[in-house]
Amino acid sequence: MISSRDHLGRPVVAVTGVGLVTPLGIGVAKSWGGLLAGRSGIRRITRFPVDHLKTTIAGGVDLPGDEAEGEAVPASVRVERFAVLAAEEALAGAGVGILVDGRFPGPLFLGMPPVEVAWSLRMELARRAGNEGPVRYGAMAEAGVGSQQAFEACLFGGVGERLAVRFGTRGAPVSLSTACATGASAIQMGVEAVQRGEARTALCIGAEGTVEAESLIRFSLLSALSTRNEDPARASRPFEKTRDGFVMAEGAAALVLENLEDARARGATVLGLVLGCGERADSFHRTRSNPDGGAIIGAMRSAIADAGLEPGDIGYVNAHGTGTPENDKMETLGMRAVFGDAPPPISSNKSMIGHTLSAAGAIEAVFSLLAMHDGRLPPTINHETPDPAIGLDVVPNEARDAKVERVLSNSFGFGGQNVCLVLGAAPEG
Repeated sequence: MISSRDHLGRPVVAVTGVGLVTPLGIGVAKSWGGLLAGRSGIRRITRFPVDHLKTTIAGGVDLPGDEAEGEAVPASVRVERFAVLAAEEALAGAGVGILVDGRFPGPLFLGMPPVEVAWSLRMELARRAGNEGPVRYGAMAEAGVGSQQAFEACLFGGVGERLAVRFGTRGAPVSLSTACATGASAIQMGVEAVQRGEARTALCIGAEGTVEAESLIRFSLLSALSTRNEDPARASRPFEKTRDGFVMAEGAAALVLENLEDARARGATVLGLVLGCGERADSFHRTRSNPDGGAIIGAMRSAIADAGLEPGDIGYVNAHGTGTPENDKMETLGMRAVFGDAPPPISSNKSMIGHTLSAAGAIEAVFSLLAMHDGRLPPTINHETPDPAIGLDVVPNEARDAKVERVLSNSFGFGGQNVCLVLGAAPEG
């Protein structure tokens, strides 16, 4: 039986519940089943007009009422809806005894995108400011003074506050945003709270809902998005020679973390362990990583060391793998630096669900746990022409049977914000 303390004397952190919302479906079963089948959740955008946009595809999630509401729904509303669905599934999976008097007995750590003024509200503020000719932001801001709608729409912590009330979490909820590493950062904060003894359990959520016209335009201006609009399912192709950018997506994941000793005491089913976390930032450029790869390499090495392991103990890497030419090159550099000439298999879920941005690190952590539980490595689909500059085993096109006990899950964000997690298989006994 594995000890309830790790190599540094900290409580071992167990995962006892998970929930998923992805472009492949709502719920763990649909998302994981679609991933192992190599099915793509990328499709043409129909929720809002895409005329004149360079990219017209995304990994969207269909929710009841989407057709009636359209893009007018603020991104924060979609973030909250996705987070609720994922959290409800995770709490149900954690089993009887996780709630105390109907409340969750630990803190909430919510990873979500920065909240911005939705176009519908901007147009309303512009109308109030007088829409004769261009309307400057100053005039729009003045028009929003005293508006409860404007205040609530721009309140970053509002989503976390409402989720905390809904699930009865303890203490002040923490909402955070660290670019594409956000979901992993939320998990890291929960892990560290348990390890320090500040909490015995934590609810960690990564959620994303900004598939909207303005976001597509912004990423297009950065030349970051794929423009393979004619064949959406084949657009996302991480590590492949003809890759041309990532595909935006939305969704959420939730994980219930517990002190392993407590989880055993209440008879919970342990789905896996979070053994280590590594974090590094390079502050090199708003979007690009430092060419020396120092922060990426440092985050990977730090996570492995934090888990008390050596690189050779890692059996599989769940890639950040966005499909942009630079990201995949930098991740390859990191893999070679950390693992040498014999790196473990690495695959990218983003080839099927797209890049869920703030949710990605949490979603991919759940997929990593499922890979160990089921002994199946999800594939990197759309791998048609190997890139000789990559040279990694990317589990091309089809899932693979493999018994893996330790997984490294990579999350590398714009601005050089990098978080890596080491996850372990559920202990026997």
